[in-house]
Amino acid sequence: MNTQRQHPATLDTQAAQFLAAIDEAMRTPTHYRDPSPLPPTGPTPPVPQPGRPPMSSKATDDSVRMLSAGFLTLCAGGAASGVLHFSSNADPTVIALIAAAPIGIAVPILALTRLIRGVKEAAEALPAEHHHHYTGTVIQDQRSVKSTTRGVWASTRNQFPR
Repeated sequence: MNTQRQHPATLDTQAAQFLAAIDEAMRTPTHYRDPSPLPPTGPTPPVPQPGRPPMSSKATDDSVRMLSAGFLTLCAGGAASGVLHFSSNADPTVIALIAAAPIGIAVPILALTRLIRGVKEAAEALPAEHHHHYTGTVIQDQRSVKSTTRGVWASTRNQFPR
């Protein structure tokens, strides 16, 4: 156990050094805010990302639709080929009818779908039709209400024109 006593002058000097160190630490800034404006884009060039490229939702839907139609056409063609092969009836007229049937059905359906979509878009673009029928005296009153809301507990005071 150290029982030596220090001289009061030494303690005062150490206390003064300690207080000076605290004072200096309090005056030193602990943060810095850069006032220069941020660049609109960074210097790093864009990097292609793995996977499917980014597309609009309509393009994505169309892509999935085309992939599905291609798969279904492959299935139908494979089934038709299997039936012809195993029945030993590979007649060119039958093959032509089987191959032309999807096109003969799909083209009118697609045309009707586009026609209906065009009519629907044109109908949505038209303004709503309003009919007003009046009998007797008609008075039009156009007032505007000024409203102010103030205070911690919001209270609205409407001021109607006289």
